[in-house]
Amino acid sequence: MDQFWLKAFLFIASYALLIFLFNKGMRKWFKVKKKKHFSYHHLNKKHKWIDWTIRITFAILIVIGGFYNATQPPLERMWFFETHVLLIVLFTLSETVTAVMEKRYAENRNDYKFTISQLVFFSLSLLLIFSTDFFGVFD
Repeated sequence: MDQFWLKAFLFIASYALLIFLFNKGMRKWFKVKKKKHFSYHHLNKKHKWIDWTIRITFAILIVIGGFYNATQPPLERMWFFETHVLLIVLFTLSETVTAVMEKRYAENRNDYKFTISQLVFFSLSLLLIFSTDFFGVFD
């Protein structure tokens, strides 16, 4: 059991370092400013309204999906109501909206390119991680 937590910590730390280095490199390449962590970066009222609509909708879907799937036998659960699926779709949709709004309204014309590069990197890395069963780390 101790081996599992050590592997989990090392895997998460390695992935976080990879994301940090990728973001740092992309920020330098596209010459974009670093945004505050865990802050809402809305470009205007329209972007804020769309973003909050998406967040509230997905919060409701997560609650409904959680209750629905909790009442179903394991083999009859709806995959699209699973929390991890909804969170991935939420992240993808939210970042796509941010990229579109940055393309239209941002002062730095490269902001949207950075957002798209983050979205593509995150999507491809998750696909790679899950398709290789976490690179066999937890076998």
